[in-house]
Amino acid sequence: MIESMTGYGNGEATANGITFTVELRSVNNRFLEISSRVPRTLSQRENDIRDIIRAKIARGKVTINATRDDENDGELAISVDKKKAKSIHTMLTQLRKAVKSKESVKLEHLLHFSEIFESKEVEEEDGAEWKAFEKALIKALDSLKTMRLKEGAELAKDMRSRVREINTRLDTIETLSKQRIPEERTKLQERIGQLVSDKTVVDNQRLELEIALLADKLDVTEECVRFRSHNKFFLEALESKESEGRKLNFMIQEMNREANTIGSKCNDVQIAHLVVGIKEELEKIREQLQNIE
Repeated sequence: MIESMTGYGNGEATANGITFTVELRSVNNRFLEISSRVPRTLSQRENDIRDIIRAKIARGKVTINATRDDENDGELAISVDKKKAKSIHTMLTQLRKAVKSKESVKLEHLLHFSEIFESKEVEEEDGAEWKAFEKALIKALDSLKTMRLKEGAELAKDMRSRVREINTRLDTIETLSKQRIPEERTKLQERIGQLVSDKTVVDNQRLELEIALLADKLDVTEECVRFRSHNKFFLEALESKESEGRKLNFMIQEMNREANTIGSKCNDVQIAHLVVGIKEELEKIREQLQNIE
């Protein structure tokens, strides 16, 4: 299934009074890049978080934003270390006396020292915090995948339509190319007749050889066959169960190479116009592929 690299998903889960809300956003990126903003108590779980995401997403820049709510929301997450507060107060008092300052030590002076505060956050108890977060993350991932797959389906639909248009143009090019061979044969004979007054001087075998070489140069059947083969494999890759972004990018390069060859072989205005149209379609497909996983 074709999957886009752009999407959004969210999930929420609760375990043992702890509720996590996880938001995921993904955008285009050549490789998988993960950046996260999660509560400090989950910082040791960064590798576990990455492993869960890698199991479902192969490419794209993924941003995680997680918030936590629990039953003790009314309580402050920090407390005062009284021993350190007293020690700092004593130190400031001694410093005031040493410099013979008349200013007394105030509370605002103590607040400049972050050492007097300590965090009440603790590591997850019995895995409750991780359990809630993991559930929310998986829900968010499923939501993100659903959106990426929906957008991927729309991109695949658009690309199928463009490949079918390219095949139609190839049919026209091949027909025009074959029609030009007898026309060029007649034109070549007429030009030679104008240059040579005595028809017996013309080497008919040599003339037929030159016409055969000219016909081979004008014939683009081989290129059209290869192009259709690339188109066939491209459409099959769109239906693959695995996301084939890199493979599709390679195939579009081969298709563009065949278009260039056809354009260089056919010295015809109508065919040149058709080749330009094919290249325009290929460029639009290439732009779409930049968003495919």
